[in-house]
Amino acid sequence: MSSQRERVVHSADGTRIAYETVGAGRGLLVLGGALSTGGSYLPLAEALSESFEVHLVDRRGHGRSGPQGERYSIERETEDVLALHAQTGASLVFGHSFGGLVALEAARRSPQLEGVIVYEPGVSVAGSIPCRWLDRAEALLAVGDRRGAFTVMAQGAGFAPAAFARMPLPLAKTILRVALRGTRWAQIDANLAASFAEHRQLAAIDEGTVERFAAIRARVVLLAGTRSPAFVAEGLLGQLEGVIAGSESELIDGLDHAAPEENAASVIAERIMRGFARRPSHRDVQADHVRH
Repeated sequence: MSSQRERVVHSADGTRIAYETVGAGRGLLVLGGALSTGGSYLPLAEALSESFEVHLVDRRGHGRSGPQGERYSIERETEDVLALHAQTGASLVFGHSFGGLVALEAARRSPQLEGVIVYEPGVSVAGSIPCRWLDRAEALLAVGDRRGAFTVMAQGAGFAPAAFARMPLPLAKTILRVALRGTRWAQIDANLAASFAEHRQLAAIDEGTVERFAAIRARVVLLAGTRSPAFVAEGLLGQLEGVIAGSESELIDGLDHAAPEENAASVIAERIMRGFARRPSHRDVQADHVRH
């Protein structure tokens, strides 16, 4: 196993952003999902460690990083990415779920990022990622019913089987209490409030359009799994590929939304190594056209 090195950078607003580094090679930032920490992706980092210096990021509000803050927004998240880039020199980014949205937003704001691979990014198009559950979940969280708040999220976020999504809340909560215990529940619980704030951002950004990502000049690869809801692949990836020049997408058989954090990490690692193999970026093609 590769040795891990714990580090810290301070973002533009002074927030502490913690990360750990695994491996050696080209620098790669890993940005995780709403209920994850950098450590959730350690198996992925290990699979990449012979080819990349992988920086597993605790996004703000997660793990050992500082709180999201009163002025939390997607802009603060992108500032964090640029601070990490400045300190590590990493210009490649892998983002999963909400971390995928952060990666894409950072890439459209900054030409310093040369390559982005996202797995099922948290980009909502015309409400394709449901957020109607948020008010109820936040109300339950406010009165201390953390299990109930998470259950409302699990039932409403669009990834649950139909039978579970329709189940009465007390029964669904009981099922999840049995299924999610110990360290697994502790991680979800620790990231719950941050995840709700992130979904608020996701819903607010949904008021825009995917055309904003046409500004991205990095190499972009869009990944999804066949076991995730149809809207992820059929709608989102197709629309993003249509607006991000030179991007490509792949639907991977048998994978679900949690794949990068679970034993499918080696499959995702192989796609990352393939996607970041040296090839001309959109900006390189443009520069070559100008020279000729």
